[in-house]
Amino acid sequence: MNPNRSATRFIKRVISSALLIYIIRCLIGFVLGYLLYLRFKQFEVFWALLSIILVISPEEKDSKRLSIERFKSNFVGSVVAMACVWLLPKSVYSIMVGIVVTIILCWGFKILNMARVAIVALLIIMIEPHHTQITYTPIYRALSTGLGCVIGLTIVILTSGIIQFLRDKYKIFTEPE
Repeated sequence: MNPNRSATRFIKRVISSALLIYIIRCLIGFVLGYLLYLRFKQFEVFWALLSIILVISPEEKDSKRLSIERFKSNFVGSVVAMACVWLLPKSVYSIMVGIVVTIILCWGFKILNMARVAIVALLIIMIEPHHTQITYTPIYRALSTGLGCVIGLTIVILTSGIIQFLRDKYKIFTEPE
């Protein structure tokens, strides 16, 4: 069996499978996020790992658009959470106000379908017990969440470019078999 032919068949199978593409993207995201987490534990970079996975989209058709929308919604949730932490007293009512404001902003930015991602970002920053200095924790979490969004979006954009290049090279979806 020709090794080049086997490699070509393998590449064609990978770039034709939305499932395999999603698995590869998630594994890349996990490895990058986990390495950051191990290196910078004191800055609560664990939340970057979650944001990376939240931003990566399993849908092949609109993967870039959906990842960009998730990036925007995660940013909205982080900004609202920071505003709530700084401007409102710590209480369940502050969190409820944050949820309402987050949903309204997502609606205003026409990303309401991603409001749940924004609310998760808000909750990450506002609820989870803080392991570092309380004053800096919301800032670390907002930055960590934002970093995760950027990394996840970068993974989607870079892998989309590579996949498109390979599909063009191997004439996947461009010519009938």
